Amino acid sequence: MSMRRLVKLILPLLLLTSCYNRGQQTPDAWDLTEQQLDSISFYTTHHYTQNYNFLVRADSMPIIQQLPAEALSDMPVDTLMVYRGEHLVVADITTVPVDTIDSVWVKVARDQNTFGWIHEHDMLNAVSPDDPISEFIDFFSNTHLLIFMALVVVVVAVYINRKLLSRQSKLVHFNDIASFYPTLLCLLVAASATLYSSIQLFDPEKWRHFYYHPTLNPYAVPFSLGLFLVSVWAIVIVGVAVLDEVRRLMTLGEAVLYLLGLGATCAVAYVVFSIFTLYYIGYPLFVAYVVFALWRYFRHPRPRYQCGRCGALLYDKGTCPHCGALNE
Repeated sequence: MSMRRLVKLILPLLLLTSCYNRGQQTPDAWDLTEQQLDSISFYTTHHYTQNYNFLVRADSMPIIQQLPAEALSDMPVDTLMVYRGEHLVVADITTVPVDTIDSVWVKVARDQNTFGWIHEHDMLNAVSPDDPISEFIDFFSNTHLLIFMALVVVVVAVYINRKLLSRQSKLVHFNDIASFYPTLLCLLVAASATLYSSIQLFDPEKWRHFYYHPTLNPYAVPFSLGLFLVSVWAIVIVGVAVLDEVRRLMTLGEAVLYLLGLGATCAVAYVVFSIFTLYYIGYPLFVAYVVFALWRYFRHPRPRYQCGRCGALLYDKGTCPHCGALNE
């Protein structure tokens, strides 16, 4: 057999042959040490573990440099203070069963020279996850803030709406513009607030995990949280549509007044439904609000025509009140 013919036979075999890689030989994924298993168990119930980042939100937080056992045995300890706005990382976690106050101690570090131990309960009351979404959630979850906001928002909303009504200005639910987007925005805010409180009420651990590991991706979380995130994104999208409609249908001065009234209405809806849903009153209230909002929207006649010259919306055919063109 000639060399050329041999090469012609071997070459196709080489092209059709592939190597088989068995992959790296690693031990079983569940063949973990006891320390690793304890870390996974702690993460499952507490939603954070070593190397997790916190932000101090209290005015100050004391930590001790000695071991927890030394502090519990009434030995002298050195105390350090960390202050509002400082970043901390979890360096270690230990359990002290003999501690009757809080058996979980957490070692946190601000830098290489500032670190110490603190009860988990005391730490969690003074810090929040170092994430802008978590800080946003923490701000709007404050009960005292919600009550204060409820009082302020209701007073401001009543004042603005009375002023708008007295001037015969456009106002959502009462003298609305020829667009469904403002009504839809109010309904979305109410639905989002109801979902938000429902998750906290019926599945607080799911919300707690989301608080420690927030995301804006609705596909990366369980269904209820995904539905809540979808409602939040819908609020953003419909809000942009509202701005575009208001810009198109109203003058600048009218638009500012209308948006003030709409913002006050949405704020009242958020505060009312986020608070009342925690006491189960929010559910029948939400149904009543949906019926009321839709009834008010469809109760008023809507423009059916558009001027052929200037594009203004018209209730009937005839002379356009804006440009004087005759529409037949």
